[in-house]
Amino acid sequence: MEGAMDQVSAYAPLLINAAKAVVVLIIGWIVAGMLSGLVRRRIVSHPQIDDTIGGFAASIVRWLVLLITLIAVLQLFGIEATSLVAVLGAGTLAIGLALQGTLSDVAAGVMLIIFRPYRIGQFVDVGGTSGTVKDLNIFVTELATPDNVQIIMPNGQAWGSVVTNYSAHDTRRLDLTFGIDYGDDVDKAIQIILDVANADERVHKDPEAWVRVTNLGDSSVDLGVRLWCAAENYWELKFHMLKAVKEAFDAGGISIPYPHSVEIQKAG
Repeated sequence: MEGAMDQVSAYAPLLINAAKAVVVLIIGWIVAGMLSGLVRRRIVSHPQIDDTIGGFAASIVRWLVLLITLIAVLQLFGIEATSLVAVLGAGTLAIGLALQGTLSDVAAGVMLIIFRPYRIGQFVDVGGTSGTVKDLNIFVTELATPDNVQIIMPNGQAWGSVVTNYSAHDTRRLDLTFGIDYGDDVDKAIQIILDVANADERVHKDPEAWVRVTNLGDSSVDLGVRLWCAAENYWELKFHMLKAVKEAFDAGGISIPYPHSVEIQKAG
């Protein structure tokens, strides 16, 4: 009985420290979430600071608090901070080799924040993956596709890829092509397209709408159309123009041909 009591007494400090460590970890986790959320809200609420910086700064704060929490837990078990730093210093090379992918993601995240090829809320194509930027932290970039599928991309991959930012500029050019029959009046068709475009308030007057014959196809005369609009109106204007021009062509007697095939039979 006394031996059992001695064993319990021997392990009592370790069990107490383990319980303290669990409490410290829980508190550290909660504090990390609260501080990162506070930093994000403060930065996002400031009109002159980009939301992307808010997410990145919040991520850094979160990981710093968790690191401090880890050091506090180790100290509970008798590992001093100075000893921990010495151990980490001695193992820097090994850690760097083991985590070189993660460290490169962190470095890439810093570069993305500095040069900002995209920001939260913008629609981009990164290395062939398209979506709206939802978050950028020290490790990954989060995108949401047009059908609301979440895409998580490591920052290293994002930084090393070609980035096409469709939301970088306030205006975009809408390019369309309409084919008309060879027997139709080309000038009349051009005027119909211009009338439809100029009647839409979303089409900018400067630069003005542009319509030209761009190709003589196998079964149609192709009319190229170039319109300028606000970036947020691009898709709705495109869908409207396709429908409105078709209806205007029908009303004006302009036909949109379809490919024809000719069958030749050899007399035997």
